[in-house]
Amino acid sequence: MSGAGANRMGPGGWTTLILAGVYFVVPLAMTAAFSLWEGGSTYGFEAYRLLLASADLPDALLLSMELALATVAALLLLLVPAMIFMNLYAPGLRPLFEFIATLPFVVPAIALVAGLTALFTGPEWLIGTPFYLVIPYFFLALPFAYRSLDVGLRAIDLTTLTEAGQSLGAGMGQIIRMVILPSLRAALVGSTLLTLAVVMGEFTFANVLLFRTFAVYMNQMGQHEATAAAALAVVSFLITWAAMLGVLIAGRGQTSIPGGH
Repeated sequence: MSGAGANRMGPGGWTTLILAGVYFVVPLAMTAAFSLWEGGSTYGFEAYRLLLASADLPDALLLSMELALATVAALLLLLVPAMIFMNLYAPGLRPLFEFIATLPFVVPAIALVAGLTALFTGPEWLIGTPFYLVIPYFFLALPFAYRSLDVGLRAIDLTTLTEAGQSLGAGMGQIIRMVILPSLRAALVGSTLLTLAVVMGEFTFANVLLFRTFAVYMNQMGQHEATAAAALAVVSFLITWAAMLGVLIAGRGQTSIPGGH
């Protein structure tokens, strides 16, 4: 099938594919080349040695990864049950869900930051920790996670799967865990990857609220060491792709429905 698709691709298709590849590869290659530049015609790994010697990089990277995992957990725990309920029992609520999911695109990030300052009188166990950022990150990643899950739910016959499970005596919790979630594996992986990318690259909230995440550290590094900032961008790209590959492999490995025989 892939061979037939390749045969059907004409010169225009190949040209578009090559141009797209150049568009994505050339900036990354130039960034990598600049990260190796040490002045004049000298190239080396001094920028990368500087990163390895930095005591702040591991903390900033770990914080961003923890925030990403917390945001993914919050999104999936809230969105998956709500969207399953909406598709099964309240399809009339879809316009409301769509409206809420698109709000982060309409409201500027700086306006969201201003709104969050009103929560500074909240509980200290949340306000005084970096996990306060999970609140804005949730809304930033909401449109992407919602769209990925919506496509996945539309691709399966949710009503038939639910009725079949109920006819076999399964409760709704069992149906979601053993039937629906395995069917949504690709959508769940997509939501996770998109949320990871959003959180790892977010700068405005963390900078204004004075938390030193990976993006803030990269910006601060760029103000003093341009080549080190370029090296950090390359490392960020590799880490993101490694995380994406890990999630994809983990999702692909779960090929059987839990509890099946």
